[in-house]
Amino acid sequence: MQTPSSTLPDIRKADDHALQQFLTSVGEKPFRAKQIQQWLWQKSAHSFDEMSNLSRALREQLEAHYALRPVRVDSQQQSGDGTVKSAFRLWDSHLVEGVLIPTDTRMTACISSQVGCSLTCKFCATGYMERKRNLDAAEIYDQVVLIRQQAETFYQKPLTNIVYMGMGEPLLNYANVLQSIDYLTSPSGLNMASHRITVSTAGIAKMIRKLGDDQVKFNLALSLHAANDQKRNQIMPINESNSLVALRDALKYFYNKTKNPVTFEYIVFYNFNDTLKDAEELYRFTRHFPCKVNIIEYNPIAEASFVNTGEDRLNSFRDYLAKRGVTVNVRRSRGKDIDAACGQLAIKERQGA
Repeated sequence: MQTPSSTLPDIRKADDHALQQFLTSVGEKPFRAKQIQQWLWQKSAHSFDEMSNLSRALREQLEAHYALRPVRVDSQQQSGDGTVKSAFRLWDSHLVEGVLIPTDTRMTACISSQVGCSLTCKFCATGYMERKRNLDAAEIYDQVVLIRQQAETFYQKPLTNIVYMGMGEPLLNYANVLQSIDYLTSPSGLNMASHRITVSTAGIAKMIRKLGDDQVKFNLALSLHAANDQKRNQIMPINESNSLVALRDALKYFYNKTKNPVTFEYIVFYNFNDTLKDAEELYRFTRHFPCKVNIIEYNPIAEASFVNTGEDRLNSFRDYLAKRGVTVNVRRSRGKDIDAACGQLAIKERQGA
């Protein structure tokens, strides 16, 4: 549902030059543009009324000429393990999901980059949704702001980490994802550390190379799940146009440009990719640049029949890699009881306010 303000230009898409021109046109000093930008990106203002060091007359002018369309928490659930999942309502009534994952040492925000997803990975609930649109940079930023507030409210702790592992493929929304990271890390934004941010991709080789060319400072994770083209094609159709050889070469290029180690995410499915032969193929794939492997438990979804591997096979798989010098961690699922775990995010309720 659109509101009257939806026809106005979005102030968070206006640069300094545009704001200065507007301010001059209404008889205000151009330096006010910096104050407005501080309210938007440092103080995360969600209304013009919050901009208390601007005159009421200027705030009324801003209200008349611009829209400010913050993301809102539509609903939230808290898991038995403390994980908090939120459905975020966008200005055009679409919904996306985000998750606060608390541990003793970290408060992590898992955020979305698209409404739905176009990649149709067979094990992921979001992959069974239609991709409606990309999120803009401000909508991605707002998710972090709202989850940061939840960390402070529920746990009285600051947000420490951000992972782009929610709904959507971040590298298919490249410009907005990178712009959002700039807002999050810039001293004129939230001033978070780049090394605390991880962007996860299903594997788009040309965009991984572009990350290298742009010499990004954040971490890159690849959802691999099979180091064998035939198997990966079965569960991740993106692999048909981005083969493992193409991904390996792109990741080598990325590492050579940025010197950032890569993280591989690997879900172990029972009787599919959990044998020692699969572990050997994964080991061979990891040898080309510094990296680590996160072995992830599978989180069942209604749309697929995959089963998580048994503990013995998981341990054997992990030990095979560890004995060959691979840095490997087993990531236990969080928030499974509220469908907030990895691969479970999907909007099941009716769209619309």
